[in-house]
Amino acid sequence: MNSYFIGIITFLLSGFVALLFSNKNVKIMVVSLISMIASVLTLIPAINVLVSGQNLLQTLKFNPLLGDVNFVIDPLSAFFIIVISVMSIMGVIYSKGYLKPYIQKGKNINAHLVFLPMLIASMLAVVTCQNALMFLICWEIMSLSSFFLVIFEHEKKEVIKAGIKYLVFMHLSVLFIIIAFAIASISSGSLDFSTFAYVLQHNKHLANLVFILAFIGFGTKAGFVPMHNWLPEAHPAAPSYVSAIMSGVMIKTGIYGILRVLSLVHKPSIFISYFVLTIALITAIYGVLYAITQQDLKKLLAYSSIENIGIIGIGIGVGMLGLAYNHPIVSVLGFAGGILHILNHSIFKELLFLSAGSVYVKTHTRNIESLGGLIKSMPKTAILCLIASVAICGLPPFNGFISEFLVYFGMFNGLSIHNFFAMVTFLFAISGLALVGTMAILCFSKMFSITFLGLPRSEVAENVKDDSSKSMLIPMGILAILILAIGLFPQFVFEFVLKPVSIILGNINISLAEPVSIMQTISHYAFGFVGFVALMIGLKLFLTKGKIDLHETWGCGYDRGNNHVQYTASSYVSPFLSMLKPLFKKVFDIEKPRKLFPKSAHFSLHIDDIEEAYVIEPILKSDEWFLSKFEGLQSGNIQSYIKYGLLFLVLVIIGSLLIG
Repeated sequence: MNSYFIGIITFLLSGFVALLFSNKNVKIMVVSLISMIASVLTLIPAINVLVSGQNLLQTLKFNPLLGDVNFVIDPLSAFFIIVISVMSIMGVIYSKGYLKPYIQKGKNINAHLVFLPMLIASMLAVVTCQNALMFLICWEIMSLSSFFLVIFEHEKKEVIKAGIKYLVFMHLSVLFIIIAFAIASISSGSLDFSTFAYVLQHNKHLANLVFILAFIGFGTKAGFVPMHNWLPEAHPAAPSYVSAIMSGVMIKTGIYGILRVLSLVHKPSIFISYFVLTIALITAIYGVLYAITQQDLKKLLAYSSIENIGIIGIGIGVGMLGLAYNHPIVSVLGFAGGILHILNHSIFKELLFLSAGSVYVKTHTRNIESLGGLIKSMPKTAILCLIASVAICGLPPFNGFISEFLVYFGMFNGLSIHNFFAMVTFLFAISGLALVGTMAILCFSKMFSITFLGLPRSEVAENVKDDSSKSMLIPMGILAILILAIGLFPQFVFEFVLKPVSIILGNINISLAEPVSIMQTISHYAFGFVGFVALMIGLKLFLTKGKIDLHETWGCGYDRGNNHVQYTASSYVSPFLSMLKPLFKKVFDIEKPRKLFPKSAHFSLHIDDIEEAYVIEPILKSDEWFLSKFEGLQSGNIQSYIKYGLLFLVLVIIGSLLIG
């Protein structure tokens, strides 16, 4: 446990140590090297806990307000420590290549290099702290440090707007968490999570209230609908590797909070279980539906993160229903699928965001309508992005298939529960998840094909001459290897996630021979498929001897294709979206041609989030209107402010006399 705290302190110090150097490239190298050392130090106790199964406890003595604060590494915390440490360090390594253009322009990166490791350290503290007040302090540090990372390009108005919106949502999030912890603390007479467990397990009404409040608070951080609105704004505003850490890692701390509270409740009520599954299913469908509509590459990935949070939530909801109906195999499969998808999503979504960052560094645009043909100039990035795209669609032989398969397996086992409503719910959930998978394929085939295939649609895409730097490609390559490794060895990964599942379920006393056997069968087929593909590639190379003649693709009579006769992102998905018109608010920007031979004409379509358009915006406008009525109070006159102060004091005195 000592190495764990040394690792957290090392993360915190890395940014400050980097400030001692004047060369900006050296600063990034210092942060990367020290962060790698810190990552290893935090991984050692986490791996030890998962291997041995024995928890690690460290009690730190703070001031009288906090008292003794317990930091515990149990299998659930250990799992999240591994995800945070490994995935975050990939982003830190990648940052060297990404920040290079900013350094050349003279951008000040000092504060950025301090807040980046601070975010990682605070996430590590969050998943081990067992004291409610200290947990909230670490949680707030995590939110504030990520806010400063989001507004890295603070000179842009849209970045500041996105950052403020993120900060507002995070404080709404922590408000619900504070209320949930306050209720549990008052009922238990302590701030320690272990005392919360006794109270919540013996008072179901209190447990329901605390869980719902905690779910709203932690769910806002995770990005569950309808608390998701910050996410599509913050991710495009932040640097791509920060987006990768936030989407791949930070939003999972919200899932950790939900799982931790669930482990304290132990056996959720049937109502709460249906509530979680319903919200998760809506989140998954909503997220992927809006991901399909996006032309902004990072905004598409942000909505996709909402979709995958929904898939994780479906797994958790299935597990909760298994607990509620005393069906242990459903619980094991649901929680195992949900927890494994936390890991899987962190890997392939981080790779997708890093790929998007590589494209942005080369083209300086996130609009996929302006891209195309990049596979010729950026082949390595394209292949790595393709691997991640296939994985996120839940297709074999990659990791996304394994976690989604476990969730499906759990839902099909749930059909054996002798309850009509439960059976109908699982049927809807199976259909919903299948629909999500179908839409994900449409979404990411659009993203990859419009970005990397075909002909360049603009000069910025046409002028790209080379691929990303090694510092960017190496972490992307490692992530791609992890994607394939989990897909090839699912039986070992399944056993790996059973340890954190046991924190929620207790000792698992059921036979898991069938799911383990199925995982082994999947592994055999995955190896067979990979071997077949490798054989075909080898055969092709042997027959062609590495020499391939390139010719223009036949264009149905056209001598040479051009970028005006290929699909756009909008036209690619238009047939599908046309069936779902009521679910979108379409905003058109049209400049109509005015003459027979017009000099200019313009048409663009932007689809707004319906919740943003019909709920958030009206509230903001009403708030703005209300506050505008008080503008006259801020006159800038000191005498007026003294008058307001005296008036307030008089009212306080009169009020105290009346009460007395």
